[in-house]
Amino acid sequence: MNSTLPPLGWLGIVRLGLVQTALGAVVVLTTAALNRVMVVEHALPATLPGVLVALHYAVQMLRPRLGHGSDQGGRRTPWIIGGMAVLGLGGVLAAVATAWMASSLISGMALAVVAFLLVGGGVGAAGTSLLVLLAARVAPARRPAAASLVWIMMIAGFVLTTAVAGRLLDPYSGPRLVAVSAGVSVLAFLLALVAVVGIEGAPQKAAPAERTPFLPALREVWAEPVARHFTIFVFVSMLAYSAQDLILEPFAGTVFGMTLGETTRLSSVQHGGVLAGMILIAIVGTLTGGRVAVLRGWIIGGCLSAAALLAALAGASIAGTGFPLAESFFVLGLANGAFAAAAIASMMQLVSQGREGRQGVRMGMFGAAQAIAFGAGGLAGTVVLDLGRLLSGSAQGGYVTVFLADAGLFLAAAVLALRIGRGSANERRGTGNVRLLMGRQEA
Repeated sequence: MNSTLPPLGWLGIVRLGLVQTALGAVVVLTTAALNRVMVVEHALPATLPGVLVALHYAVQMLRPRLGHGSDQGGRRTPWIIGGMAVLGLGGVLAAVATAWMASSLISGMALAVVAFLLVGGGVGAAGTSLLVLLAARVAPARRPAAASLVWIMMIAGFVLTTAVAGRLLDPYSGPRLVAVSAGVSVLAFLLALVAVVGIEGAPQKAAPAERTPFLPALREVWAEPVARHFTIFVFVSMLAYSAQDLILEPFAGTVFGMTLGETTRLSSVQHGGVLAGMILIAIVGTLTGGRVAVLRGWIIGGCLSAAALLAALAGASIAGTGFPLAESFFVLGLANGAFAAAAIASMMQLVSQGREGRQGVRMGMFGAAQAIAFGAGGLAGTVVLDLGRLLSGSAQGGYVTVFLADAGLFLAAAVLALRIGRGSANERRGTGNVRLLMGRQEA
């Protein structure tokens, strides 16, 4: 990347955010709409789409390797464009495979495996290089706002795609599913292409001495205390974050007797809290200059708040209908959004802390931890719920078990967060600035 270019303004940040919007559009159609078609229209076991989605997360373990490739080439743009092309191809093939399952189940399943592997690989290549490029081209003070904005734009991609595609998919037919998926994939690729072209500047090739093979480069990054600790934190915190996903709506329906429409609206309230938390971090992070120490405080506060809300939900069934369920879901979403946005902003601040030329490997390591945690979190939540039901003999006991276990994960994440960025250059600069300011005040 050309370091002589000025930092991106808000328009440039929005342009990169459009790549995340495009990425989210393909992913949500592949992992949500096709999931429903397999289970409802084709009457297949829910385990099948579950395994396919898990495959899409598992292949993202390659993120460090993909990031290393962009490090060695000195360019992020080709990896973003190439990743979006692979993602779009995977999205189309996944729709073809799903439609094919109606007439040839085995052949459709085999193609679906290939398609979901392509989806995961495309997400890993495009997403990793996008975040590295964003971190490199955005001034440190704007990174918290940029991180929140990019993730909000991804959620906007989810919302827009599901709203439009939902109308176009009715009445369902295999050819219609393939046509809608192909249209979304092509439009997403073109949007990403227009958004990213020309934004990186002239290439800067890595010097011959810097062309280290991948495994030694990965070992170097893992040996960095700041990067290693943050990777572990990302895994634990995102495991806690994703373990709630498949639990909250069924909890409201089973324990409080809510209808499907009521629990869906409750889920919307929670997602509204997530967005509010992200916006809050964007504002606070910008006002405080994006310092890691400030972001760390919000991460800890978000994790502790989420743990407290989950513990409260564990006791909600005892309180009965008087329990403020909607308010609790909103505050839980607020805590999740705040800690997640602060963690993403910290990720962008820390990706350059360490040996130069390893940003892609570092971001890939963070992203791989997040993907593995997301893939395992939903499954872990349902497994603990079923074990809790079995041991307690009641659905209520199962939900108490899973909420308390998830609260424990958030507490562990808060403890790990205490050391985020300790010893990094960003942290040292922040501490030095505070000391300088105090010295001036004393004088």
